[in-house]
Amino acid sequence: MSAEKHQSQFRLLGSKRFLPLFITQALGAFNDNVFKNALVILLTYSAAASLEGFDTQTLVALAGAIFIAPFFLFSATAGQLADRYAKAEMVRTIKLLEIGIMALAAIGFFLEDQITLLGVLFLLGTQSAFFGPVKFGILPELLEEEELIGGNALIEAATFLVILIGTVLGSLIILKANGMVAISILGIGIAVMGWLSARKIPDQPAASPDLKINYNVPAETFRMISVAYKDLPIFRSIIGISWFWLVGSVFIILFPVLSRDVLSGNEQIVSMLLAIFAIGIGIGSLICDKLLGGKVRDYYVPVGALGITIFSIDLFFASAPMLATAKGEFIGVMAFLQAADNWRIVGDLFGIAVCGGLYIVPLMAILQARSEHKMRSRLIAANNALNALAMVGASGLIFWLTDEGTSIPGIILVIGLLNIPVTLYVSFVVISTAAKRVGKKIRSIT
Repeated sequence: MSAEKHQSQFRLLGSKRFLPLFITQALGAFNDNVFKNALVILLTYSAAASLEGFDTQTLVALAGAIFIAPFFLFSATAGQLADRYAKAEMVRTIKLLEIGIMALAAIGFFLEDQITLLGVLFLLGTQSAFFGPVKFGILPELLEEEELIGGNALIEAATFLVILIGTVLGSLIILKANGMVAISILGIGIAVMGWLSARKIPDQPAASPDLKINYNVPAETFRMISVAYKDLPIFRSIIGISWFWLVGSVFIILFPVLSRDVLSGNEQIVSMLLAIFAIGIGIGSLICDKLLGGKVRDYYVPVGALGITIFSIDLFFASAPMLATAKGEFIGVMAFLQAADNWRIVGDLFGIAVCGGLYIVPLMAILQARSEHKMRSRLIAANNALNALAMVGASGLIFWLTDEGTSIPGIILVIGLLNIPVTLYVSFVVISTAAKRVGKKIRSIT
């Protein structure tokens, strides 16, 4: 591919190969987060009393577990189905089912039945578990290898931005007058739009049409991880991606308490922190293609890892002194930004997020490019299962550190310190791999 084609990854948005998939996945992520956050707000502020035996905190935690559980239960099966059948047709089927799921959500809102709404959340998690291996598995079939970095960057950037928008909209709309009606109409409308865009995704033949489905989820997941282990670049990518989700989940989980207990901020500050994080990851993802020139390489993964470490440690030093001055009075965004010291916190969070984008995009592209075509979706599904485990691990780590009396800034410091060996390892891998590549070129010349 010519250098001219690498001038802008945004050219892919004008491609009929890529644009329908891009729109479909963005609409799906948006719908998931509008509903999920609307439900969390509903459970927190108006529905908790109707579910006896559950306090608000337990209900919110339960909602998170319900959404993530399908990734453990169905990822292995989803990966096999994505390899067994034509992926574009699978996307259309999944998106058609989403319309039915959102119609069920409308019924749950109408009846104000929290059990039904929690069931819808489980179905949306299931849909996401089945969509992930298809979405990332079909990308190398639609794009050239030189376009993979750019394609993944656009998808990652769009995903985090629509997560942010969906989170804010779901939270703002649900408690308004007729909020449940508005969320219902929005959910069904977005699902229909996603199905219409999915119809435009180019058809590709099935990768492994003769594959026999193994419904033993633990055995199949372990088998795929074993396959990945035999190809170290793939295995390292999977582990690296899962670590990203652990680190990212820690920050996202901490934002509400960081805002309230450290920054003395109200709900506006929580939204601001989410916005900084989402925009930063989007920017970091988008500059990957420019830096790498379309080459599927891990050159900037150590840079991303190092940046996460440096900015996390600095965020600890910037935020720790605020614990002593935190007051019961909560401020909004404008008051927060008027204090010069707070811009250091904004800069640190933005730096962490940008470096996260630099870190994650090449790893995802390597996983796609190096995976054998016939089992690519199954390897991506195994990766998704480990990502879910990492997110659960993030919650467990926070719970353990909090129980040990670690402050919020202290937890951030722990993450920064834990990231040091990750940085050293990926740096060693990149340098040694580059040295081997140079050595081969020298030998071929001589």
